[in-house]
Amino acid sequence: MSEAPAITEEHVPTASRPSDLRITDLRVANLTGVPFRSSIIRIDTNQGLVGYGEVRDQASATYALMLKSRLVGENPCNVDKIFRKIKQFGFHGRQGGGVSGVEMALMDLAGKAYGVPAYALIGGRFRDEIRCYADTPSLPDPHAMGARLLDRKQRGFTMLKMDVGIDLLWDVPGALIAPPGARADLTTMHPFTGIQVTAKGVDHLASYVDVVRSVVGYDIALAADHFGHIALDSCIRIGRALEPFTLAWIEDLIPWQLTDQWRQLTAAVAVPTCTGEDIYLLDGFRPLLDAGAIRVVHPDPATAGGIAETKRLGDYAQERGIAMALHLAASPIATMACVHLAAATENFLALEHHAADVEFWSDLVTDLPRPLIQNGHITVPHTPGLGFGDIDEELLRRHLDPRDPVFFAETTHWDSESSHDRLWS
Repeated sequence: MSEAPAITEEHVPTASRPSDLRITDLRVANLTGVPFRSSIIRIDTNQGLVGYGEVRDQASATYALMLKSRLVGENPCNVDKIFRKIKQFGFHGRQGGGVSGVEMALMDLAGKAYGVPAYALIGGRFRDEIRCYADTPSLPDPHAMGARLLDRKQRGFTMLKMDVGIDLLWDVPGALIAPPGARADLTTMHPFTGIQVTAKGVDHLASYVDVVRSVVGYDIALAADHFGHIALDSCIRIGRALEPFTLAWIEDLIPWQLTDQWRQLTAAVAVPTCTGEDIYLLDGFRPLLDAGAIRVVHPDPATAGGIAETKRLGDYAQERGIAMALHLAASPIATMACVHLAAATENFLALEHHAADVEFWSDLVTDLPRPLIQNGHITVPHTPGLGFGDIDEELLRRHLDPRDPVFFAETTHWDSESSHDRLWS
């Protein structure tokens, strides 16, 4: 009887043993100017593998740190199991930032453990390059704004976004009707502010977009955002006035929660309507998508639930004939999470880039092209996890948030937090 052949690991990746991998720690670094304030998550393991994620811009790191006691001891390769365990601790807006950032770090770890890029964990890729659109803060002078956008176009971006709304109208006589104190009120929901845009105000906004279009041309996609906290009737009149300029979409005119108002707006204007950056989980998007209330769904993966959950959302939207763009204002860490998500989602349109003027942005991580965005696109990496080599610790330290300059400090005080988390009796 011949002996059984010896088992070799010649062709087996041995950087880790996935079945024995366990989470041992979670720490954060608080940054600012990347392009805004962000907290970077680092998850450590018993085998030396490290995974990175990112809390939603301008959210509290506490949303991630409170999850530590629920993560330590878990195998990070069980991404869906852990996600189902922790998703109850997220919510809409920035409150989804902790769960979403942790999910990105888990996908980074699972990819590294198995030696595959994150896109392979959610079904493989549809594309090799990810189109980015440059979001650009508006200037009062439309000629100056056009020049700013034209610079983006000349740098290779094939899609742009600008702000078009009541911030351009406050100092224009006769453009707005508003109650006292309305300009400083940032917490009253749109239908209840009492702000109305007059015919003169609508004409001013249409003229502004007309000038910008005349500068950048009609051979590039151009979207519009930040219309202000105004009610549905004003939104409809503005939307109709902007129809001649072939905008890619008009974004977040009214709160995402108001499904029926979104349906009315979408039916009333011949411009694609878009919302979703503050919605958490696929379940939060279902009412808008099932009602056909928008033309473009616009999740921020740092709120929506991370990579896999936003992929599920994209597939759900595709079945209803709705395209998906990705909102994002983040460092290259969350950006690369979005790159893998976009590569694996067929109905993807474009990924927001909010750091076109941050010169050091690409250098925050290593082993990726410099600059990361070339000719308006990011090449999908085929290296494991999120695809970058490491963080540039020295550069990150130079951009710590002075209000809370934490750089992956120990977090043992979060180790033993406990609660009866079960949602059913």
